[in-house]
Amino acid sequence: MPLNRRHFLFLSVAFAAGCATPGGGSSSTGVHEKIVNAGPASQYLADGVYSRYRDLGFFIVRRGANLFAISAICTHRHCKIDAEKDRTFYCPCHGSTFDSDGHVTQGPARRDLPVYEISTDEKGDLLVKITA
Repeated sequence: MPLNRRHFLFLSVAFAAGCATPGGGSSSTGVHEKIVNAGPASQYLADGVYSRYRDLGFFIVRRGANLFAISAICTHRHCKIDAEKDRTFYCPCHGSTFDSDGHVTQGPARRDLPVYEISTDEKGDLLVKITA
């Protein structure tokens, strides 16, 4: 059966409706979220960079009263970065460096490291919401 104009328009509208995101009308961005339980928040009381979850894609950072999770993946070519002793970050693949807040200090990376949302559950465990 040949595709006529009416069928073409119907299929086009159906396809576009299937691609829309709920409540937004824009196309899907492909963003995936996962929650990682990083254990009791009480194990992150001392200032420093905790690299236990580097292979899962993030570091836990404590600086004074601030506790946050920052990406362990370079924004240039998606290599795993290293935490330095001075609490900055270095990408061994192409040499990008980031300050202790994840801001680019030397390229080739141009975008800062993402900071992930954290929360604690009813048991006091630290939950990190990773978006990719």
